Amino acid sequence: MIAMNQDEIIANTKTVIQGLEQLKNEHNSILDGLSSVQDANNSVVDEKATFLRRKLESLELGLGEAQVIMALAAHIQQVEAEKQKLRTQVRRLCQENAWLRDELANTQQKLRSSEQVVAQLEEEKKHLEFMNSLKKYDSDSGDCDTMSPSKGRESTGATDGSANAGEGESTPVEGLSKSVSDADLGFPEDDNSQDHQQSQQQISGNEIPTRLKTLHNLVIQYASQGRYEVAVPLCKQALEDLKKTSGANHPDVATMLNILALVYRDQNKFRDAADLLNEALEIREKTLGENHPAVAATLNNLAVLYGKRGKYREAEPLCKRALQIRERVLGSDHPDVAKQYNNLAFLCQNQSKYDEVEQYYLRALQIYEKALGPDDPNVAKTKNSLASAYLKQRKYKEAEILYKEVLTRAHERCFGPTDSENKPIWELAERRELDKDTDGIAIDPRYKETVDNAIVAATLENLGAIYRKQGKFEAAETLEDVVLRARKERQVRNLNRRTGGP
Repeated sequence: MIAMNQDEIIANTKTVIQGLEQLKNEHNSILDGLSSVQDANNSVVDEKATFLRRKLESLELGLGEAQVIMALAAHIQQVEAEKQKLRTQVRRLCQENAWLRDELANTQQKLRSSEQVVAQLEEEKKHLEFMNSLKKYDSDSGDCDTMSPSKGRESTGATDGSANAGEGESTPVEGLSKSVSDADLGFPEDDNSQDHQQSQQQISGNEIPTRLKTLHNLVIQYASQGRYEVAVPLCKQALEDLKKTSGANHPDVATMLNILALVYRDQNKFRDAADLLNEALEIREKTLGENHPAVAATLNNLAVLYGKRGKYREAEPLCKRALQIRERVLGSDHPDVAKQYNNLAFLCQNQSKYDEVEQYYLRALQIYEKALGPDDPNVAKTKNSLASAYLKQRKYKEAEILYKEVLTRAHERCFGPTDSENKPIWELAERRELDKDTDGIAIDPRYKETVDNAIVAATLENLGAIYRKQGKFEAAETLEDVVLRARKERQVRNLNRRTGGP
């Protein structure tokens, strides 16, 4: 048979149905005609009628099969229609899938770009946090306020830790941190003075390698974040490597011992820190000489450590020897020498050697003012320290003069020379005390600009404590109110900066 398509099969089936219907009708007509014939030979008629009935059954069967074919064709057409509909849906889904793939690819590209930006911002954030922590942690470890016993931080301002504790003499200076400095580790400092250049020439050939400088910065970063579980093993591993490669008595080993000791010191592991510093001192004295700047740095770190443990008598000779070395190498008017005088004064103050305390602080002031200028923060800090010593001797007038000098200098730095119209805040406070009128004299809101400085704010509180001891409560409240308002405004500014507010 010739292959036919679906339409041809349906058309032929309809034709067959029509032919079968005609044959059926003809057979029925013939059968009806035979049933009406009345003759004697009924057997022949019956035989023909039987034959016709069989043919009619075959025709009925053929018609039934044709009807089945037609129903099957209709079902196939319905299935084909559903198939076409599904194909259309599949094509639409394929198009949507392709569009979604494009969107996904674009989104992934944007995500990768965003991740790169976020990673870059994270690196910048970590760098900024590291630099901030470095500034805090990398300040001078030899400052006298770091030498207080571990049970409580000593301040360079007036404190209530004197023999008259509880009398409310003053408030400690805030914002002064303890940490590790390049100078105290024996690293060369950036200074263009002739004396320092000469000292650099003396230590040339023993400069700290870059690899140790990088390691030092890493340790500072981890230690400033309080991640001692990382900083300590890092130091120990580097120390072992240096001993294997350079020998146990190499100056680099002493440098690593210093770094590890200062990390231990910040963890209050003073005995371990002292052992490491003594070992570093012995190595540096053998390899670099007893009058090397690195030896002075180690001596100073030991003195600071003993001071933090309250062993002022043991710390004093170490501090004096470091002072002698630094004066010989750096010159008598170098800021590091002034720092050493401050440390020595602090040690003597805790031994009640007040004549020496005043002598050392005044010498440090002279050096700072000459080398760094009268507006350097170290000047105000040292005056606060000297005032603290005066307070412990109940020399309130001398302390008051120093506090007023600090406040006057800060005022002139912000608002220009003082005159009848431009007076420092302590003068306005005393005028209020005399007038007994808290509303009659207005306090310039600009004073908060000077109070934003931590040392100035502490000086105001210290002077206010002296006013209270003298019964000048109106003057004391004036200074305290200015400090309080400045701190509240600073807190608001910090909150707005964090939250993105105005």
